[in-house]
Amino acid sequence: MSNNGENIQSCIILCGGQSRRMGQDKGSMIIHNQPMIKHILNTLNHQIDEAIIVLNDDERIRKYNEFINKKNYTYKITLTQDKIKNKGPLSGILTGLENINSQYALTIPCDSPYITKKYINTIYNEIENQYQAIVPYHDKNNKLQTSEPLHSIYNKNITPTIEKQIQNNTLHIKGLIEQIKTKYIQIDNKKIEKKEFKNLNRPEDI
Repeated sequence: MSNNGENIQSCIILCGGQSRRMGQDKGSMIIHNQPMIKHILNTLNHQIDEAIIVLNDDERIRKYNEFINKKNYTYKITLTQDKIKNKGPLSGILTGLENINSQYALTIPCDSPYITKKYINTIYNEIENQYQAIVPYHDKNNKLQTSEPLHSIYNKNITPTIEKQIQNNTLHIKGLIEQIKTKYIQIDNKKIEKKEFKNLNRPEDI
């Protein structure tokens, strides 16, 4: 790892949602014999240097510490809670970016267990210093509306923009990527596959 953060690869895992549609905390739900978040943590092995898991309160941090054995992973894991409560994933991204040791971080929601090492490598390789975000999208005719901002890379220098949005109670993440220098990359089922973005929101999705 580089001390200045240039060679560190960071990941923010968003676990602060209310899970109203699922009816229970999604990251700790058992999927294929283990908590859903562990599928993501296992995929990140040998791919990154640090992961920031953003949760919504101390009780959930305690719960996750009970079943996440940090010794099983090749990277540093930090569990923290939302800096600003009840403001959705924007607050989770803000919290994560303020805790990373690098300049950029990949965000992944905890209900996306199908993310692959190939995707992680592909999107990290798209980083260019002139951009503040690397955002995958589905339809080239409508990049913003078909984008996947929760599976994107962000530069920590956007934290003032996020804070301003939250202060204005403008919590739509696509509103954020409109304001910053964004590089869009297409989900083409070759370089990036659509299955990476399948998430589990409701009991019937499992």
